[in-house]
Amino acid sequence: MAFFSKLRERLGRSSTKISSDLDDIVAEAPPAAAPEAAPAPAPVEHVVEPPAPTAAPAATPGLVGRLFGRSSQPEEPRRALDDAMLEDLEDMLVQADLGVDTALRVSANIAEGRMGRRVSSTELKELLATEIARILAPVARPLPIYAKKPQVVLVVGVNGAGKTTTIGKLASQFRAAGKSVVIAAGDTFRAAAVEQLQVWGDRAGVPVMVAPQGSDPASLAWDAMVRAEAEGADLLMIDTAGRLQNRQDLMEELAKIVRVIRKKDPEAPHNTLLVLDATTGQNALNQVETFRKLADVSGLVMTKLDGTARGGVLVALADRFGLPIHAIGVGEQIDDLDAFDAQDFARALVGLS
Repeated sequence: MAFFSKLRERLGRSSTKISSDLDDIVAEAPPAAAPEAAPAPAPVEHVVEPPAPTAAPAATPGLVGRLFGRSSQPEEPRRALDDAMLEDLEDMLVQADLGVDTALRVSANIAEGRMGRRVSSTELKELLATEIARILAPVARPLPIYAKKPQVVLVVGVNGAGKTTTIGKLASQFRAAGKSVVIAAGDTFRAAAVEQLQVWGDRAGVPVMVAPQGSDPASLAWDAMVRAEAEGADLLMIDTAGRLQNRQDLMEELAKIVRVIRKKDPEAPHNTLLVLDATTGQNALNQVETFRKLADVSGLVMTKLDGTARGGVLVALADRFGLPIHAIGVGEQIDDLDAFDAQDFARALVGLS
């Protein structure tokens, strides 16, 4: 199944909500004002009227009209784009997790030059998809691959965001593309995370470096860099323990990992991927703020878009931070993570095929 079809299908909770809300906005057009009563006609003398002509039979639709069903298809409801409709649209976009600033900007762009024009729900969805794609297009960039060996990719994020599975999927995809990859299981506090990475490593034919449970993850990162360099690996992907942005001790430990990596290679990590869980909604913005300060985040991966009605937060992230969005995930299988495409996502989000 093509990834767009999968995205369209699995983004259902977000797209169905936005699509139905847009339908409701158009359907809520204020009733037309009742026409003023015509003045009573002046009395006239009785005149015998000639019989009315017989009405001509209704025209039969042409062949093309019958073929395409044009004569039987009802026209979509329309509503004049006015201040009240614009306010409804802004409220809907805020509820869809685009954020206030982004919602106001998108609504204003849709309204520009169109005030007073009557629009259908489909037209409104097309306009919204265009504006969302315009915001997302500059940040839709695949993870860059450099000539530098090994290219160090540090993966960070909070507990449960999907870091481990994202590393496994990316490593498998890079391996399939002919790149040699080494994984370092830097979450030394959770045995389950290490085991999960080892499963992915076996599946992809990628070696996974581990350390005893509870050992220093910064030391493991150093050892992994030494091994990847000695083996001439193209990429070294370093997993990290899930960190809550309000746990200062854990965040300081992450900063230590970055410092140790830079002692080995001042330019490393060459990519720092922040994995975000779409179900957290607007809290994803706070996570980006915090991790950027500690780990110099270079790009984002958004997971679990199939399990939420809050996919609009991706638009808010792009609008506020402008960080590259390298990939999005819509499930647990290896092909459920793919490069981010702005137009596909925008159309899927508003319920367009």
